[in-house]
Amino acid sequence: MTPHKGSDRAGEAADVRQRIEALRKLINYHNYRYYVLDDPEIPDSEYDRLMRELERLEAVHPELITPDSPTQRVGAEPLKEFGEVRHKVPMLSLANAFSDEELREFDARVRKLLGTKGPVAYAAEPKLDGLAISLRYEKGVLVQGATRGDGYRGEDVTANVRTIDTIPLRLLGGEWPEVLEVRGEVFMPRSGFCRLNEEARRRGEKTFANPRNAAAGSLRQLDPRITASRPLTFFAYGWGELSVERLADTHSESMRILRDYGLPVSPELQVLEGVEACLSYHRAMLEKRERLDYEIDGVVFKVDDLDAQEKLGYVSRAPRWAIAHKFPAEEALTVLRDVEWQVGRTGAVTPVARLEPVEVGGVVVKNATLHNMDEIEKKDIRIGDTVYVRRAGDVIPEIVRVLLDRRPADARRIRLPKKCPVCGSEVIKPEGEAIARCTGGLFCPAQRKEAIKHFASRRAMDIEGLGDKLVDQLVDKGLVHDPADLYALTKEQLTGLERMGEKSAQNLLDALERSKETTLARFLYAIGIREVGEATAQTLARHFGSLQAIEQADEETLQQVPDIGPVVAAYIAGFFRQPHNQEVIRRLREAGVHWPEGEPAPKPEELPLHGRSFVLTGALSRPREEIKAELQALGAKVTGSVSKKTDYVVVGENPGSKYDKARQLGITILDEAGLKKLLEEPDGRH
Repeated sequence: MTPHKGSDRAGEAADVRQRIEALRKLINYHNYRYYVLDDPEIPDSEYDRLMRELERLEAVHPELITPDSPTQRVGAEPLKEFGEVRHKVPMLSLANAFSDEELREFDARVRKLLGTKGPVAYAAEPKLDGLAISLRYEKGVLVQGATRGDGYRGEDVTANVRTIDTIPLRLLGGEWPEVLEVRGEVFMPRSGFCRLNEEARRRGEKTFANPRNAAAGSLRQLDPRITASRPLTFFAYGWGELSVERLADTHSESMRILRDYGLPVSPELQVLEGVEACLSYHRAMLEKRERLDYEIDGVVFKVDDLDAQEKLGYVSRAPRWAIAHKFPAEEALTVLRDVEWQVGRTGAVTPVARLEPVEVGGVVVKNATLHNMDEIEKKDIRIGDTVYVRRAGDVIPEIVRVLLDRRPADARRIRLPKKCPVCGSEVIKPEGEAIARCTGGLFCPAQRKEAIKHFASRRAMDIEGLGDKLVDQLVDKGLVHDPADLYALTKEQLTGLERMGEKSAQNLLDALERSKETTLARFLYAIGIREVGEATAQTLARHFGSLQAIEQADEETLQQVPDIGPVVAAYIAGFFRQPHNQEVIRRLREAGVHWPEGEPAPKPEELPLHGRSFVLTGALSRPREEIKAELQALGAKVTGSVSKKTDYVVVGENPGSKYDKARQLGITILDEAGLKKLLEEPDGRH
């Protein structure tokens, strides 16, 4: 009997599929040996033979090509533009230490906050001078690459990161989390940088100034084929979003796990006991700096224990458990000729030094940052002084210190302006705050775009379709000067904008109309008062019940509100004192923006969960911030660690060590159903 031809073909196809999968697995393994372990098992010729075989089989069977195949690193057609990626876990910056003493002060703060007198274990590694990147893996496959951007929103460079050989398209092993977001640095080795510039010179093209610029420029190419031609590499240094609570209990062990997944980590990573060991490591890396094949500008120290990291938490945009100990920067002497005041997008009024031009590290420096008035007074800087200027890599030059013995008799003190140099609104600097700010947030041209983008954002007025690029167009063309102008836009004005047809224009007008119905808390958050986030806005709305009551409250009255101290009270009162802000709010109300006015909220001790402490752990079905806000609205306190003072631990999937500790301490454990019941009937908890 003759075998069926269809079954032959099916068997042949299965054999091809198996061979392709085996080749991919083998090539990924040898990539790991070569790029991560720096210990190849086979010669380049054998690697090339395996790759050619895979390319040949995929060419014959294109239906078997997958995005994570080693052959798919080089992108196709150039992208029209980069999309935006919102980081679910912000990519925060690090605080800096510029001296041994500052590092000792950091260590002392850490030990004080942790309540320990003994040495703290720190994970240490060189601080790479490259471009921060986020890599998202789902089920072990690379699905997205994004730049750091402003820490909250970056650019989608997925097509480009796929071309970097050291970034695995599929993770090794099989025990990875469902979602793993890896944080790291893309950089260009010195050897590759030299080759790149030599080739550019040969072709008569412009050369790059330094490896960091070369890496950043290469990663942000619209044509991934250009990125693929550049000698880029990657080291992982941490993680962002995880579908599990943790990879391990320490940073160093977590990095070892990432390495096992096939992700390169710094070979210089070490765990050190105590600050003096950290200082020795810093000196060793400074001495070794020039022998490395990549640029570094310091050393990063992180508290190794993750429970300790969680206890230390964050301040502003930086973690309390990590610091970058920078290497000494180059300095030069010059004269401070004048000071100008600049207003940033968030209203920060910043002094900028105008200098007698001087060369620092091969670059002519004419301007330098003076940071803020506290720094000016601390260093006793005056106009006319001879000053030391420091420049570290691409960081903005700064004035380090003054030569007092060269101070001229006519040296002038630097004064903080009382009025914003851009809009004339009051400039305030609350006691205990370093930065002075313009209070004309809804009106000031310097803050205009940022204020409108924030006003339209999802958690504020939620104006769907009003993205950053559209806001830029509206402001640049003079159609919108403040948030109230949004509600006066016409279809004719909108259809005259780039990439805005009639349907898109009508959709935006509909979204603007929908946004008019809001809540007092959302409105307070939307108008962008400094230090008034969503939680504070909700607290204000509950406490006062009406906008008029908040507008009329003085600083003393505001400080009676839970969790509002003198700094926040000063910002709120200062904001509502400005006639420009009052005018914009009046016009918003006249345009139809409205909300239900309510009664003032009960006192904190009257709330049903007052005095109760909660800890959230595991993968929950809703964002933790949302659950946290609901609990806080009922008077509860939400903390990051389990202790004897904890009343409830709310657990999701894969809860980890916090769940175990709660059981040991006999703390009440709630699943999500139990939490829902508690939120619906908080008074029934007894």
